[in-house]
Amino acid sequence: MYFKNQKFLVAGMSRSGESSARFLLKRGAEVYVYDDVAGDKISAVMTELALIGAHPVDSDGLERAVNLCDVLVLSPGIPIDNSLPLSFRRQGKCIIGEEELGALYLRATAVAVTGTNGKTTTVSMIDGILKAAGKNSVLCGNIGNPLVGETEALGFDDFAVIEVSSFQLETLSSLRPHVAVITNITEDHLNRHYNMENYIFLKSKILRNLRGSEYAVLNADDKTVSAFAEKIRCRVIFFSMRPRTDGVWCENGAVYCDGARVFSVAEMKAGGEHNVYNALAAIGAAKALGLDMKVAAKAVCDFKGVRHRIETVCERDGKTYIDDSKGTNVDAAIKAIDCMRRETVMLLGGKDKGYEYYPLFRKIKESRVVHTVLYGENRFRLLAAAQEAGYNSFSLCDDFEMAVKLADHTAKSGQNVLLSPASASFDEFSGYEERGDAFARMVKGDEGV
Repeated sequence: MYFKNQKFLVAGMSRSGESSARFLLKRGAEVYVYDDVAGDKISAVMTELALIGAHPVDSDGLERAVNLCDVLVLSPGIPIDNSLPLSFRRQGKCIIGEEELGALYLRATAVAVTGTNGKTTTVSMIDGILKAAGKNSVLCGNIGNPLVGETEALGFDDFAVIEVSSFQLETLSSLRPHVAVITNITEDHLNRHYNMENYIFLKSKILRNLRGSEYAVLNADDKTVSAFAEKIRCRVIFFSMRPRTDGVWCENGAVYCDGARVFSVAEMKAGGEHNVYNALAAIGAAKALGLDMKVAAKAVCDFKGVRHRIETVCERDGKTYIDDSKGTNVDAAIKAIDCMRRETVMLLGGKDKGYEYYPLFRKIKESRVVHTVLYGENRFRLLAAAQEAGYNSFSLCDDFEMAVKLADHTAKSGQNVLLSPASASFDEFSGYEERGDAFARMVKGDEGV
């Protein structure tokens, strides 16, 4: 890609879009920047980019920019079937994403992780293992800094540990990680990908460039994930909660790798079966990289968890408040429910992502959840699923703030208040982090409950 002879339209001024524009401008490209979302933050970014040579585009000038530019750099927040990329496709022009741009110029060894749940924890564990082993490792992609912003600083001896979402995989084709990990695949983002076949295909894309010298670390307990092994040409390391003869597994409360005991699950600071799965995947990646297992074991056991994932925020009036704002799908919410060790009032709701909630309420009926507060844009879909499952202990309200107040007043001393919404946050917030932070402020009393 010859930067000085092509014009680029960068669409979406999130962190990835801003990083892409800066990367291209630094290399002498002519860059046009556009975002259909108005706001102070977006305006500030556009102004900053204009000062270093970018051409801001408004809605009136978008058609001209489409005709003028050779390459569209698409934010992961913009679907591939949006009218803007469709305009580029009709003209036979190139469409890439920020992560694709970064992958084209990455020199470091890449370890890439995708899956429906567990991505953030798994990449964090792998990054911790690499750092403990004395390696220069950077978390990037869907967590931390965008990949394109790290490529220049990382050399051949360094490691890029990349969290890859299905949104990013829509426009990613050049990444060839040395190790690719798939944690699991369950229903998610069907409002964007339409059906499970499309979603599964996108997740499998992380494996398609791997050859005989690379590794795929796959969940043997997930039928969809394990089936990928039949179609790829690289080496495969399976991980499982059931005993095996090779790979990484859990048996009698301990983690094993190729028959050798690595550590006891009881030593892990991050609890829950879901975190054992994440640890197994991370140990599988460490095996593929040839790292010392004692170092890997200590790093995994010392890992305390990620923010907004079954994170205890505070205890007040005998009640424990737990932030699982990162639980944006049904499977994640079910895993959070499994971690509850006492009666729980649960907050559910937000922006709908296109899947069925009936299995969630069927699980809730059998769990320690004694009441749910249904809120947000999808509250009536949640209500219908609760009634279908025969679950009747719920409250219904409109917005998040009222939902937190209702949950707090409903919960009794000795119970949990769990935010695990099984939904996206975009009806009221910019992301799950902002929603989790708002929950924490409220339950700590910073904004009153």
